[in-house]
Amino acid sequence: MIQINNLNKSFGEQLVLQNITTTFYDGQCNLIIGKSGSGKSVMMKCLVGLMRIDCGEILYDNRNFWQLPKLQQKDTKKDIGMLFQGGALFDSLTIEENVLFPLNMFSKMNISEKKERVNFCLQRVNLTNANNKYPSEISGGMKKRVALARAIVLNPKYLFCDEPNSGLDPQTSIVIDELIRELTYEFKMTTIVNTHDMNSVMEMGDNVLYLHQGKKHWQGSNKEILHSNNEELEDFIFASKFLKELKKTTF
Repeated sequence: MIQINNLNKSFGEQLVLQNITTTFYDGQCNLIIGKSGSGKSVMMKCLVGLMRIDCGEILYDNRNFWQLPKLQQKDTKKDIGMLFQGGALFDSLTIEENVLFPLNMFSKMNISEKKERVNFCLQRVNLTNANNKYPSEISGGMKKRVALARAIVLNPKYLFCDEPNSGLDPQTSIVIDELIRELTYEFKMTTIVNTHDMNSVMEMGDNVLYLHQGKKHWQGSNKEILHSNNEELEDFIFASKFLKELKKTTF
């Protein structure tokens, strides 16, 4: 579980995140949504330790990350898996070598154990017989699955996904959403997904945080979101005139 208390982050005089308090739960897909510029990406960078916060608390299982000694901060980061927006695969490495990379950096497994773990993770994201291929030889959807396999190879407690469906067609996006949801439930991870894709919200939004102009404006489940009665959230969800008219006829 990750708890945030009164989180603030600014750049110069611009306050990007304002007094955010929320909880992201174990074994759930926790989504952060909002318009471009709402603070989603900054918040995720603060959560994983890439940006220092101005004030407030970020607690990983009741441990205040920014008050931990550097060594314990490093240990906490080892429990984090990250799926980057573009996949961030190494073009010069094979698929197997890409997934193996975190194990070589942080694991004390022998080479046989590492390869067994790599093969397990590739099979878990439905990729077989691709070990010796290079990123340039596979599709965009396959690249995302490789990146997801790499994100879970260290068996993380926390999984962060930054716009996992960016650049993917709708059908492939559904596949990625289903994989993230299945892996979250199977391994009981605290998964946090930064997205603006409402299909993802409705598919796997166990716990949805809506940010508006750097503030927390709403939080609830995907079952509750369509009946939120929050004006800014409704404008975000039903962005087009067609969807607004659809809502009138459906709800």
